[in-house]
Parts: sequence; structure tokens; C-alpha cells
Amino acid sequence: MSEPLRPIEWTGSAVRVIDQTELPGRLVRISLDSVDDVVDAIARLAVRGAPQLGAIGALGVVLAMDQGARERWTAPELDAAIDRIRDARPTAVNLAWGVDRVRPRMAQGREAVLAAALGIIEQDERVNHAIGRNGADWIQARVPGRVRVLTHCNTGALATTAWGTALGVIRELHARGALGVVYVDETRPLLQGARLTAWELVQDGIPHLVQADGAAASTILRGLVDVAIIGADRVVANGDTANKIGSVGIALACADAGVPFIVAAPESSVDLQTATGADIDIEMRDGAEVLSWGGVRVAPEQSRAYNPAFDVTPARLISALVTEEAVLEIRAGEVPRDHIGIGVL
Repeated sequence: MSEPLRPIEWTGSAVRVIDQTELPGRLVRISLDSVDDVVDAIARLAVRGAPQLGAIGALGVVLAMDQGARERWTAPELDAAIDRIRDARPTAVNLAWGVDRVRPRMAQGREAVLAAALGIIEQDERVNHAIGRNGADWIQARVPGRVRVLTHCNTGALATTAWGTALGVIRELHARGALGVVYVDETRPLLQGARLTAWELVQDGIPHLVQADGAAASTILRGLVDVAIIGADRVVANGDTANKIGSVGIALACADAGVPFIVAAPESSVDLQTATGADIDIEMRDGAEVLSWGGVRVAPEQSRAYNPAFDVTPARLISALVTEEAVLEIRAGEVPRDHIGIGVL
């Protein structure tokens, strides 16, 4: 990629984002200028990824203030609209974090809220690069030569505001000449790996192989992978992490094979108020995502679906949590509270 991919832009009156449902076929940008636009884009995954949701949440407060001024909302109506954005996806802590980060500035006026929101976007890119460096350093200290990586879902620029978290580590290894190949899980049911991660890797000229989710454990156990790297939508106090459904199976295979399993996430994804993974609210999505493909039913009409968007990986299966501040080895079962500062952005 000659220029960094910028999936979020502020136009002065709207948020311009890449509609990720159109990739890889078309690179389409859409404008969001109302609360309904923001909530719809989040719900249908036109925008997604924990850090990106944090930025969208913060800018959504600005849009709500603008819409409230146009439509003469009362204070309770404005608060309710902002809460709609904050609660649009329950599992990813960054969405609520982004809203909560800028909401106290509302008393200072729109420009103060906007400055805080744009500050989140600016800081996110620096955070991503720091995560990439920290993760690459940790891996290279343990894996000699070119590293064969497995990753799940999309954790690149499309999931952030630029560069990426887990994919940022992969990009850093590639830039250092230390990357062999990337095994990209397709990530059922919406194929974020096949559609989005593979697309980003193509733009960067990074060698990769797209594989069915069901192939991941075999790939690991056959000795074809040196490290697995995923992102996180929430990291809780005991070190458990929530990520795209299918993540915990990779962790189990890595534990059996003795392969490092790394979670790369900004400290804004750390939620010390939630004790364990059992307390995380797992988003359940429309069963049609599993029962149909491309609008065509692929399961019997009588079949129902179980479609959790995320699963929880226990801390005991995680080799390291990579943040912008440090690499934390958390197998003992607790995120060190003296090193994590939620809200550092």
C-alpha cells in the first residue's frame, strides 16, 4: 500500500467511511450524517473492528449533537440518541469507550467534542504502530527466521483508523523481512478474513493463504504455523478475551501444539470492570447470516441458527497480550493492573 488506508474521514459535517460489506469487490465510501446512519452502519457491519468502533462512537456524538440542533431535540432526546450509538454492539468495549471518552466534553460545546473525537483517531494510528513493534519484537525474540503466522478475522486498517492491531504486527514483521506466510482464516459466517484481511494483504503484497476456518487446527497441529495472532473486542480483568467466533478453537490448537497464541489490542479494549469472560455480553446476530448465503437459503427452511458473533478465550490459553505499552504474559490469569491504564488514548 503506497499510502496508508484511511477508512474514516471527517468531512466537516459527516463521517465518511469505507462500506466494508462491499469489499473485496468494490471500494465504496459512504457518508454518515445522522444517528440512524451510524447505528445502521454499525449493525450491518459496514463499519466494524474494536478501535474503529471507538472512533465512530466518538464522532457519532458530534453527529447526534448536530442532528439535535437541527431538529431541536430536548436534552433527554439527545441523551437517548447517544445511548443508541453507545449500545449498538454490546461485546466490543471500544464503542462505549469512544462515546464515554467525548461525552463529558459536551458541556464545553460541539468543537470540544469534535476535537476529542479527532484526537482519538490521530492517537489510534500511533497506538497501532506501537502494538506492531511490540508484537514483532516479542515474536522475533522467540521465533528464528521467517515467521509463519495464522490470523483470524480482520484486524487491519479496516478494523481501526489506520495500520491495524494484530495485522499491524504482521505488517511490522513483513517490513522487517521476517515474515514467511500468513494463513488467513476465512472467518465464517461473514468472511471477514477472506474478504477483508486478504484484500489488505494483497494491497501490501504480503504472501498469504486463505483457508477454511475448519482447517485452522490442522494447520497448527501439522507444524505449519509458528505463531497465531488475533485481536480482541474486549479484554477483562482476569485476562480472558472476547474476539470473533472461532478464536478459542485456534487457542486450543496452539496450546496442544506448543505454538504461541497472541492477542494484540489497544489498552482501550481492556475492561477492568468486568471480572471474567463469563461476564461478557456476547452479541447474537441474525440467523440468516448462517442459514443463507448471498440471499439464497442454504439450510432447510425448518432449520434454526445459533449465531454468536464472538467467543471467549480463557487467559490460560493466551501466551501474551500485546498492547501499545507492553507485552504482558497473562497465562497466570490476571491482567496486571499496575500496567494497564484503560483510557490512555
